[in-house]
Amino acid sequence: MRNSNRNPHKFQQNRIQKSIKNSSTHSFFNLLTCDALLNTVESELPDHRERLYPPTETLSMFLAQAMSSDRSCQNIVNQTAVQKVASGLPPGSTFTGGYCKARKRLPKELISQVTCEVGGLIDQHIPVGWRWKKRRVRLVDGTTVAMPDTPENQAIFPQQSAQKPGLGSPISRLVGVTCLASGALLKVAIGPCKGKGSDEQTLLRTMQNSFEAGDIVMGDAFFATYFFIMDMQAKGVDIVMEQNGIRKQNTDFRRGRKFGKKDHLIIINKPKKRPYWMSPEVYERAPASMTVRELKVDGKILVTTLVCPKSATKVELKTLYKSRWNIELDIRNIKDTMGMNILSCKTPDMVIKEIWVYLLAYNLIRLLMAQSALLADIIPRTISFKHCLQLWVTGIQTLDLMDDDQLKSLFILMSQQIVGKRPGRIEPRAVKRRPKPFPLLMKPRAEARAQVKENGHPKKLK
Repeated sequence: MRNSNRNPHKFQQNRIQKSIKNSSTHSFFNLLTCDALLNTVESELPDHRERLYPPTETLSMFLAQAMSSDRSCQNIVNQTAVQKVASGLPPGSTFTGGYCKARKRLPKELISQVTCEVGGLIDQHIPVGWRWKKRRVRLVDGTTVAMPDTPENQAIFPQQSAQKPGLGSPISRLVGVTCLASGALLKVAIGPCKGKGSDEQTLLRTMQNSFEAGDIVMGDAFFATYFFIMDMQAKGVDIVMEQNGIRKQNTDFRRGRKFGKKDHLIIINKPKKRPYWMSPEVYERAPASMTVRELKVDGKILVTTLVCPKSATKVELKTLYKSRWNIELDIRNIKDTMGMNILSCKTPDMVIKEIWVYLLAYNLIRLLMAQSALLADIIPRTISFKHCLQLWVTGIQTLDLMDDDQLKSLFILMSQQIVGKRPGRIEPRAVKRRPKPFPLLMKPRAEARAQVKENGHPKKLK
């Protein structure tokens, strides 16, 4: 034991080697070549003749392009040409026209289906010990991404109403469902950020059929609506969420059946006003009321359908809801660490493909993290995502050429960087570094460019 404390990395390697002897070495990694995933790829491949960039190679290049610091098409075409020369193949052309056309031919359904298939396969193969009381926990949250300001993008993904034309960026809204245990992305709904039916609740309704009996769904207060809870109860799905706005203001723990301090069972009534998206027939069939549990922890009022205080204690629910923060970290990993915060494609069709390419890359990294965690006998959430991303980007060119021993070494490297526990961490929402002394752009760029051409640049701000 003294030796393991002096050399924690050696101790970690010993744990992995011990785990390798007692398990299938590539139980997760082999999912990439399993029949289910190959069938999905084959079914979505379009009819194509032999080209310079076939669909599978185009998708591989698209993934590498998204992960590169230089996301230009020219950069990835140059990299491919150099790789062909290094492999003894004809270098081909470095012009980007062929690759750009190949990306346009790539079906969105191929990328989206493979992304969800990889996430689902990870979820199916995770050990029961990674789950919460042997139950699958789903995390739900939404975010937005910006894209180039082109007329085509503005038509489908309009900018915010408060911004003047020419001064904002088109914005897309995403709502995702991830697995708490593995971090795998299971479902995603994409839509505009403005207009009727563009809110997060509407996008979630398009995916709620993916929840299965026995699941637990966690989200913030925005999703804790009466009809969503009703639908989940009908499917045998439990929810743990922060109480919704108006009901939160009217919470009175002196009422209902008390389980303890700030913990009770209450009856909530159906809203008197029918939602615009719901038909009158469905509204009439909805139950007039339902029973839920309310409890106050850490200044938050939670609502849950886990109504038995013995099978789900207040302390257990408090700890479980704290883990909801993991989806915020997942979003940060996708947008900031991977670089999806601002997209680069200039048409809506390519924007959606670019989003799915990032999400596919995210799930592939989660696949490697799950394998590494399984071998190291730890949970995937304790491994650094950025560390694994860096290793993946560095070794992606040689991954297919690695033998079993080299893959084991790669998994050892991935499991070495453990994320520290930082409960209750609070950081100011402010930046220390001062921006450059330039004024904000307050008119369309073409007008500002013409004004500079006529009058020169204005004096710098002091």
